[in-house]
Amino acid sequence: MPWNSRFLEIAIEAAKEAGRIQKLYYEHSYQIVYKGEINPVTEVDKRCEQAIVQIIHQAFPDHDLMTEESQYEAKGSPFKWIIDPLDGTTNYLHRFPCFSVSVGLEIEGEVRLGVVYGPILEELFFAEKGKGAFLNGRQIAVSKLTHLRKALLGTGFPYDVHEHVDDYLPYFRGFLKKTFAIRRPGSAAIDLAYVAAGRFDGFWEPKLHPWDVAAGVLLVEEAGGVVTDFEGRPYNIYFEKIVASNGLIHEDMLQVIREIQKEQRLDKETV
Repeated sequence: MPWNSRFLEIAIEAAKEAGRIQKLYYEHSYQIVYKGEINPVTEVDKRCEQAIVQIIHQAFPDHDLMTEESQYEAKGSPFKWIIDPLDGTTNYLHRFPCFSVSVGLEIEGEVRLGVVYGPILEELFFAEKGKGAFLNGRQIAVSKLTHLRKALLGTGFPYDVHEHVDDYLPYFRGFLKKTFAIRRPGSAAIDLAYVAAGRFDGFWEPKLHPWDVAAGVLLVEEAGGVVTDFEGRPYNIYFEKIVASNGLIHEDMLQVIREIQKEQRLDKETV
């Protein structure tokens, strides 16, 4: 696919239109409903999804679309768009300016294109398989930091954290002891884009969905980073657990996770 590929053009158009809608409603009131006790969805999520779907359907009517807010219905196309129309809804409804649009394109089971757009900072991250990762047209790369002790990591907590706090907090505590600092922006797509841009040295999260990571994982890989599951296996966007890094601290991150998992197993055996 050339750089002026129709796929990339449409993905950027869709992401920017969703971002425009997010900025339009950002300081205004809108309807909020809850998919779970602490899992909100706003009118803006729906409007963004509708805009993205319309743009992609007009360009590629036979393609499949998987979005966060609608039930997936496969047509059998080798092309599947994987979309989070508003990643960071909780941030958005509190007017905390860290949220994004994520648009990925999977072709015959492989993610080949990814776009993450942060409308407040007007940062457009994009990547195509084998062609590098870019921020506002400038090529980006992961950090060169080699020591976990000096690393700045990103992470997030799933919406069910209240029910499983004892499962998730040990990872936060474990990495807090072994790193320089940890940040929790609240948008996995942005977290991964920041790893790709070298702002974070690594990122982990225990429970994500394909629309959270499809675009961001490709960004990290095309920027020279490494993405696996918690066991170190090559990452698949349909896995829940993710570790992404600059590659240089990846094994150290996995070792921290192994130590935590060992402690959790021992705790269960002694109960």
